[in-house]
Amino acid sequence: MDASPRAARPATIYDVAAAAGVSHQTVSRFLAGFEGIRPETRAKVTQALVALDYRPNKAARSLKSGRSHLIGAITHEASEVGPSRIAEAASAAAREAGYVLDLISVDMRDPRAIEDALDQLTQHSLAGILALASTDEMVAALSDVDFRVPVHLEVEVDDPSSFSETGIAELVAHLAGLGHRRFLHIAGPADWSSARGRQHAYESAIALHGLTSAGVRHGDWSAASGYEAAAASGGPAGATAVVAANDQMALGAMLALKEQGLRIPDDVSVVGVDDIPEAAYFDPPLTTLRNDFDATGRHAVRTLLALIDGTPPPERAPRPPMLVPRRSSGPAPG
Repeated sequence: MDASPRAARPATIYDVAAAAGVSHQTVSRFLAGFEGIRPETRAKVTQALVALDYRPNKAARSLKSGRSHLIGAITHEASEVGPSRIAEAASAAAREAGYVLDLISVDMRDPRAIEDALDQLTQHSLAGILALASTDEMVAALSDVDFRVPVHLEVEVDDPSSFSETGIAELVAHLAGLGHRRFLHIAGPADWSSARGRQHAYESAIALHGLTSAGVRHGDWSAASGYEAAAASGGPAGATAVVAANDQMALGAMLALKEQGLRIPDDVSVVGVDDIPEAAYFDPPLTTLRNDFDATGRHAVRTLLALIDGTPPPERAPRPPMLVPRRSSGPAPG
């Protein structure tokens, strides 16, 4: 009996690519019906599909039906935790549904980046397009495009009831319960809807609990910007709690505060958002929010597939962010 991993799961396009001696992008284009593939390469891919019994997969059946099972996806800031995890989950959901997700990451510093990415995507026969947008600029650019296939634009809206915002409120409540009364917020870039939502939630929670805000300082999601924000204006301006909009900025803020002679959490507590894998190993380990990026990416793909199939969109029910208390938050100093 063959107990190898190959026998334990269905073949993927990566298995087919390895067997045929080609790239997985070539297999994706072949399955999507792309004509510009050399005959000898086409023969190798076909042979590999048959040998690996790939035909039960929906993408393989498209060879007979003529229907594309290639999804074009566009994202940006793929190095950031949220966008990268959402894209990873979207790719897995597409693969499980028998589709191939061809992801292009856009450099928003290049004015032609979105246009070039769309040109690249539309060179292929697509079943649909998934746009994972986080900034106002990208949303505006994609909203002006006349797509010829179904498209789903996944963007976090500025909504006080959003899961991200309810999580920030829980962070503030956690710190207020520890006796903190004066807070500082290190926000993300103002052109990111998620950053605006988190700032709105912070300000609402401060007002709800009758707390005082020492202000809002903006970063760009990086640890360096968190460091600069915490070091600006002579430090935390009397705040005993710092709420950073993501874990990387919290990391930078912690270093800046320590360099000012402040102890964490004895003199000032610091919390973040995302629960990146390294958060548990910060010095001290970081109190943060665990966001369900997997659910976001999978829901985005299911919504697009419903548009493609002409079926009702799925209900959205991701798990709300979960507070993960660690040693970076403690009682307010006496």
